[in-house]
Amino acid sequence: MRSLQYDVVVIGGGPAGLAAALKAREKAEKVAVLERNDELGGILNQCIHSGFGLHVFKEELTGPEYAQRYVDMVADTDIACYLDTMVIDVTADKQVIAMSPEGMIVFEAAAVVLAMGCRERTRGQIRIPGTRPAGVFTAGLAQRYMNLENFRPGNRVVILGSGDIGLIMARRLTLEGIKVAGVYEVMPYANGLLRNIKNCLDDFGIPLHLSTTVTKIIGQKRLQAVEVSAVDENLKPIPGTEEVIPCDTLLLSVGLIPENELSKQAGVELNPVTNGPRVDNTLETSVPGIFACGNVLHVHDLVDQVTKEAEDAGAYAAEYVIKHAGQAADKDEAGQGLVEASDRSGKEDAGIPVKAEGLVRYTVPSTICLDKAGSARIKFRVGRPVESGRLLIKSGDKVLFDRKKAMKYVPSIMEQINLTAKLLDGITEPVTVTVEEV
Repeated sequence: MRSLQYDVVVIGGGPAGLAAALKAREKAEKVAVLERNDELGGILNQCIHSGFGLHVFKEELTGPEYAQRYVDMVADTDIACYLDTMVIDVTADKQVIAMSPEGMIVFEAAAVVLAMGCRERTRGQIRIPGTRPAGVFTAGLAQRYMNLENFRPGNRVVILGSGDIGLIMARRLTLEGIKVAGVYEVMPYANGLLRNIKNCLDDFGIPLHLSTTVTKIIGQKRLQAVEVSAVDENLKPIPGTEEVIPCDTLLLSVGLIPENELSKQAGVELNPVTNGPRVDNTLETSVPGIFACGNVLHVHDLVDQVTKEAEDAGAYAAEYVIKHAGQAADKDEAGQGLVEASDRSGKEDAGIPVKAEGLVRYTVPSTICLDKAGSARIKFRVGRPVESGRLLIKSGDKVLFDRKKAMKYVPSIMEQINLTAKLLDGITEPVTVTVEEV
């Protein structure tokens, strides 16, 4: 078993991991990226549609093009990239244990950035009754089969869920000559971006059925049909509304779950709403020196947002290394060992809580630590569409932000507000983020 030492170890070589590593390398000397696949780029490698990079590069790129730009930038640095390397454990003292083609490696890190991305929710997790035939896929798996493996998933497809991957796959299947019978969404509103509903469904005449879900899978060796039913306001199927839709393929686009098994092993506290780590305004988790960004933190709408958040995480991780290395050196001069001094360095305080109220479903960050960063970028998402809502951010009686003009808010779009150091100066009470209908 080999042991290697790095200032910053980034787990995940997708868009978040690469952006975090590049930013960390601007200040940290030794940076490593650990990727379980045999190539960098993550999920973007199978996203051959355009629409990426409009915010970061000010031009429209496909997923592989966007990923390749970051792969090339990393290649121009001395960042160490370990491919085919599966991380199996992360400890609270920032030991990252991984299996690689060379055997087991223990990475001793001064700081760790979690950038493992997310996975799709499966049929078993949403409990669709019926038989277990071939032909039931998650939308992302079908996307990989078509775009990377050149496999045809079926001939007549039903899509459950209006998430962006499902919407994009509806168009992709149609362009390949595969019939999409319809997209069925259990909620009374679509969950994907408006542009994807327009470009992927409306432009191709693909019907979207709201307040409707799949209630039965029919078929033995191969899927033959699905039963769909309308649902009531409690999302329960309404008896008598059943309809059988003939199909040989069902794609599930029913949500994404952050990949946080490693976070749990490290003792990182998770947010029960997002299933991602609770972080402060420097994206540091509850475990000192472990940071999180991208879809492992919370599911994003755009990869451009992932990149910008990951750059923040990488920068703060590098600052953490520099700060605590300096503290360790100071303590060593006083007669303490470097390792002992480093182990005793921790968070300065618990921070000021950030709470979601009203129609806000969750916020990132969960706390604000003013002694680590004076400003804070508050991100939040509403729990349901709000046609006319007012946003108010307060700390006690102090109003930090008041958007008096009513706006439309939808769950598919993550909002963000930058609170400057001047606004946050002197606050001591919890920060509340509220959207109320007006």
